[in-house]
Amino acid sequence: MNDTMQAISNIGIIPVIAFNSTEEAVPLCKALVAGGLPAAEVTFRTACAEECIRIIAREVPEMLLGAGTVLTVEQADRAMAAGAKFIVAPGYDPHVTRHVLDKGGVMIPGTATPGEMQQAMNQGCEVLKFFPAEANGGVAMLRNIGAALKGAKWMCTGGVNAKNVNDYLGYGQIVAVGGTWMCKSDMIRDGKWDEITALSREAVRTMLGFSLAHVGINCENEGEAEKTARTLCALFGLDYKPGNSSVFAGTAVECMKAPYLGKNGHIGIATNSLDRAVYHLGRQGVAFDESTRKPKALYLRDEVCGFAVHLLQRETI
Repeated sequence: MNDTMQAISNIGIIPVIAFNSTEEAVPLCKALVAGGLPAAEVTFRTACAEECIRIIAREVPEMLLGAGTVLTVEQADRAMAAGAKFIVAPGYDPHVTRHVLDKGGVMIPGTATPGEMQQAMNQGCEVLKFFPAEANGGVAMLRNIGAALKGAKWMCTGGVNAKNVNDYLGYGQIVAVGGTWMCKSDMIRDGKWDEITALSREAVRTMLGFSLAHVGINCENEGEAEKTARTLCALFGLDYKPGNSSVFAGTAVECMKAPYLGKNGHIGIATNSLDRAVYHLGRQGVAFDESTRKPKALYLRDEVCGFAVHLLQRETI
């Protein structure tokens, strides 16, 4: 994916905003950034949209800005000139799509059928908008379509909320979702910036889904690892599961056959998306030990109370 689409994928949730006035632009975007969502799709449904994009691009440069509900070439040109890094349309218009792509822009056209999707992909669109997502069958529909359109990738908008966000993001061909549940129009109108920050932070937590996967204990040798695991299994009725470098007592305790990373051992934290977790934790200043990276695992650089910490990717379809 190009840099803009990779950033969209890493952020995962793109707030969709219809501004009432230009005065709302900066405080809203600062609230979203504080909540961990430094991106926005500003819809062209309101007269102030273009100026809001221009103000945000100048005053909150860390925001990844897109323009939504773009219906014409003229709107696309105005949005890009104002600072929009990607253009989103509710439907698929080959003329507008070609215009944006020819200008070097990132175009995410709205699609609802395999025919529209195939045409947009053949035009060069890297990611498609599936809209309205829930009304068109949701993620179940995309799983069926994706079986045929293996190269298709989607950003889904329309009916996505805190309850079903991970149903969408759990499907590997969906790179992001758009939604309004963290910044509804009445909240924006009433200036509830702290509430928007809190809801954004909760949306990120829900998306990442951190949970304890296991704790690894550094044992001196294979014999100590086996003894430790068997003791725990006998005490608590856990399954004994020997492996090449460690022995598991159940699923939550890993006894290392030789000391590994961490003074005392390591803690494995499962997440719904390794890449998104790395991005969002990185925004908080967390550093990673890239020498430990595997396709579905990565260690943090620093220990926590003598334990190394690593992230583990849950299985997705």
